[in-house]
Amino acid sequence: MARNSTFQFKQFTIWQDKCAMKVCTDACVLGAWADLENAGRVLDIGAGTGLLSLMSAQRNSNALIDAVEIDADAFGQAGENVAKSPFHNRIKLYHTAIQEFDPHLQYDVIISNPPFFQDDLKSPDKKKNLAHHAHSLDFEELVVAINRLLLPSGKFQVLFPVEEGTRFQQKAKTAGLILNRKLTLCHHSGKNPFRLLMEFQKTEKYAAPVNESVLYIYENDGVTYHPSFRDLMKDFYLIF
Repeated sequence: MARNSTFQFKQFTIWQDKCAMKVCTDACVLGAWADLENAGRVLDIGAGTGLLSLMSAQRNSNALIDAVEIDADAFGQAGENVAKSPFHNRIKLYHTAIQEFDPHLQYDVIISNPPFFQDDLKSPDKKKNLAHHAHSLDFEELVVAINRLLLPSGKFQVLFPVEEGTRFQQKAKTAGLILNRKLTLCHHSGKNPFRLLMEFQKTEKYAAPVNESVLYIYENDGVTYHPSFRDLMKDFYLIF
């Protein structure tokens, strides 16, 4: 196996040799930052390797987690990762598009690292296209799915590049979703932001004033991990 075929966390391992999208720092930050408190049921849209489902299961020992993945190879690998984890009895995977997913229930939390790029040129790699590009799930379809599957008191946590995130925020607002928290992710203070993590609520009754913050992965030297990042990831990364 190639060196990047596995990623070892403190409580589980991600095998990723069959997935176009490998474990990345921004997805790990989403898994650690998402508000899962008191969530009985969690939905992971676009499970990929199963990373977010496994992080959610580690953080909330009572949650039952459903994960939806459209790509056959990623679905199979996520299943293997879940089966080998200590959380296998609380995570259920579905090989389907979210547009066709009908669980006959709604969720306390929905978490997603969705297809990013709405307009960019596509890669010749079909698997990377499916993982990166929104032709399989555009903003409108994602918002429809959230409104259909999220409880009135529920929270939707999502990750986007800055430009796409700004556009999605407008789409979500138009559809009635209310921004509750926003985290701007930067490599360090000398770099421009590269990701937005956002939490939306479905109903004004449960929304709070928007909480905005910035997280730096590194100190200004670009090598030393920032204390805030270390604190966020300490339950997951072996190096902390």
